[in-house]
This record gives sequence, structure tokens and C-alpha cells, in this order.
Amino acid sequence: MNSVYSVGQVSEYIRRMFDQDLLMTRVSVRGEISNCKYHSSGHIYFTLKDREAQISCIMFAGNRRGLTFTLQNGQNVIVSGSISVYPKGGSYQLYARAVTPDGIGRLYEQYEALKRELEEMGMFDPAYKVPIPKYIKTLGVVTAPTGAAVRDIINIAKRRNPGIRILLYPAQVQGEGAAASISEGIRLLEKAGVDVMIVGRGGGSIEDLWAFNEEETARAVFACRVPVISAVGHETDTVITDLVADLRAPTPSAAAELAVADMAGVVEQIGALEKRLTQLMEAVIRDRRAGLENRKLKMALFSPVSQINRLRQQLEDKRLSLEEGMNRALERQRHRLELMEQKLAGLSPKERLRQGYALAENLGGKRIQTAAEAGEAGQIRLYFADGSADAEVRGIRMFETEEDKDNDHK
Repeated sequence: MNSVYSVGQVSEYIRRMFDQDLLMTRVSVRGEISNCKYHSSGHIYFTLKDREAQISCIMFAGNRRGLTFTLQNGQNVIVSGSISVYPKGGSYQLYARAVTPDGIGRLYEQYEALKRELEEMGMFDPAYKVPIPKYIKTLGVVTAPTGAAVRDIINIAKRRNPGIRILLYPAQVQGEGAAASISEGIRLLEKAGVDVMIVGRGGGSIEDLWAFNEEETARAVFACRVPVISAVGHETDTVITDLVADLRAPTPSAAAELAVADMAGVVEQIGALEKRLTQLMEAVIRDRRAGLENRKLKMALFSPVSQINRLRQQLEDKRLSLEEGMNRALERQRHRLELMEQKLAGLSPKERLRQGYALAENLGGKRIQTAAEAGEAGQIRLYFADGSADAEVRGIRMFETEEDKDNDHK
């Protein structure tokens, strides 16, 4: 009976056969790149193919130092490295140590030719790009009815806006007739009146994505009056519809986020704006109320009644001030009068008479002021404080003055 081996043993035996074959350890293979993916780890995964067969390839990050260009689908290259078995996958693959260009692949050449032609026609000009509406009610989607792309678009769109209306055109996205199917879907959804349209599919090889590099698809996107978002493959994939569309999304999921506004965020923003508006209105009302109160005070201050009361108060203040001034003036005059009375009282002849003095007049009533005048009159009348008496002048005696004394000395 033949020996029985495990799967691992068989895979390991085959791997050793490859590793011991000198041809497999140093081999160069010519082919066209397809399914090229740059991994976040730095490794590059791609498929090398021709018309007869294909082989999986991997270039580890450590071997990328000698790579002088970016690997892209459709490129014809020569890959140098070793071929070995990947036991876990049960498949063989080419471990690339170096990659050099070997001309341009057929599909890549077609892609570049159409790209140049459409660019010369102005179909990539930003002037023809239509802005994507911020808020939409109906979303049109042209893609395959099954697969991750359509599920991602629907799930994300509904999550962002539960009330969004989605019209799906189940298009054929690869193979013969795919370009015509995609173009028909664009025209029908435009007639249906959608607000924004997503045209795309999930990732794949350059052959899988080729329908989006066809001139028919590009012209349908360019002629569409509805804003079109192109969402084909992964972020590293670039097709003609990406350049013609109004907006390119790196993935179908990203396209849904670009097309449909996040209503939860919108509601939150509206709430914040409402709160801000309320605060502004309250501030305005406070300012207006304060202004009204100031106007009321001014009206009360400048009203006729207030002015009359103010003038009446001023008049009363002046009256009191005048009265007080008059009283002070009268008091001063009264005091002055009393002083003058006292002086006059001291100068009064009657007062002098009461002090023992007498007033002399001749019998004709003329006042006698000197002894000589008394001698000449002969008969005089003397007035006292309590009456008068007639007298006869028998003689006079003159007093010696200071002037007489001075004359005697001379």
C-alpha cells in the first residue's frame, strides 16, 4: 500500500522542489500587470499575465528600493525573482526582487489614447464640473445590483439620512455590453429627476474596470445634466469616468458620504444655530428694552410737566434766595441805622441840653454862637432841657486861644 501524506507534507515537498531548482530561484518573467495593490505594510501585490496564463506576484517592502516607477495595471514589465510555493494557499507565486518596464500594455495604451483625446476635447475641464448639492432628496445609483459596492452605498446613505430616496439602476458593470448598460442607466436616472447620481462599482483588475474606460461611458457621464460622482474601484484605481465626472470619490462608500448629508449633524447644527439665534434675539430684546427705558426717562425729564415743575422749583429757589438776600440786606441796614441813631442821639441838641448845656438865642430867635454876639445882643434867651429863660448880658470875657498864645510869644 502506498504511503499516505498530509497536505502540509505534500506542500512542503513541492516547495522544496521549487527551491532546489536553480531555474526557479533566478527567473525573469515578462507579462502585463493586473490587480496591482500597494499594501499599507509596504508590500506590493499584483498579477502578471499574458494571453495564455497568469501568475500571482509579490514584491516585499525591502525589495522596493530599486523600483524607479509606480506599478500600474496594464503595464508590460519584466519581473525578476524566484518562484516558490505558498503552502497556506496551496499555490505558487513569483517573489519579485526587481521590476523593469517592458513597453506599454495594450489596455494601458488604449487608456492613454482615449484620455488624451477626451482631454483635447475639453471633457476634463473644471469649467464643466457641476457642484454637488449639499442637501438632496433623491439619490440615483448606477452599479451592479449585488455586491459590496451597492450595499455600502445604501447602508451609508440611509444611515446619514434615513429619509433619503434611492433609485438603483441594476447595470452590468463588466464584460461585453457593460458600457452600454451603464450609459443607459445614467440616461434613465437623469429622466427620473434624481438630485445626484453615483456611477461606479467595487474594485477589480483593469479588465474588470474597463467599462468605465470606454468612450461611450465617458460621453454619457459628460452629457448628464445631473451632478455625477464617479466611484470606481479602490483609491488607487483611476478610470476615465473619474476624470469626466463632476466629482471623483475614492470608493463607493466615500461617494455615499459625499452625496448624502449627515442629517444628525445637520440637526445638531440647526439646534446650535437655533440656540445662538435665541441668544442673539434675547440680547437684542434686552438692548431694545434698555433703550426704551432710557427714552422713557428722557421723555419724563423733558416732558412739559417736568419742565414746568423744574422751572417752578428754580423759581422757588430763586425766591427763597432773594428773600434771604433781602433779609440779610435789611438786617445790615437796620444795624447801620441803629448805629446812626446812636450817633445822632449823641449829636442831638436835646441830649446836650440834658447833659447840662444850654442853647442861647437873641430875642429875634437867631442862635448866638460866640460871647461877642451875646454882648451885642444884650438880651438873650437861654434854652435848657426842661424849658427856657430870658437873661441880660452884663459883661463878656473872652478866652485866650492857642493862636493868641502863639502871637504873644512872637
